[in-house]
Amino acid sequence: MANTTFSGPVRSENGFEQVTKNATTGAFTTSATYGASITGGVQTLSGAGAVDLTNLVTELTTAGGAAAVTLADGTTSGQIKIIHMVVDGGGTATVTPTTFASGTTLAFDAVAEAATLVWNSTVGWVLTADRGVTIA
Repeated sequence: MANTTFSGPVRSENGFEQVTKNATTGAFTTSATYGASITGGVQTLSGAGAVDLTNLVTELTTAGGAAAVTLADGTTSGQIKIIHMVVDGGGTATVTPTTFASGTTLAFDAVAEAATLVWNSTVGWVLTADRGVTIA
């Protein structure tokens, strides 16, 4: 499939899909859909690890202990990242962004706690909304 560059607006009556193609099988996987609503991929992260930058949403699951979670700098200004806790196993997931304009860390310790961040290439991740998250 070839890439196409447009110099003007592109329109579609049925929305757009962002896809990736498996180099081995040739199968396409939809990672985001743009239409009347925006639907992005979901990363499931259990315990410590890195929040990915390819999916719109990261769902956190903790076990009994603390979970150190990292968030790298975004890839382009305006990038949105939503992080929320779906399973509280008794521990706290502490997210440390590499560059965080709104503090140093975000701590999630209860189900349904959530944060929405927007990447700004000048100041880093900006917290635009949160529900119950402890910001330090």
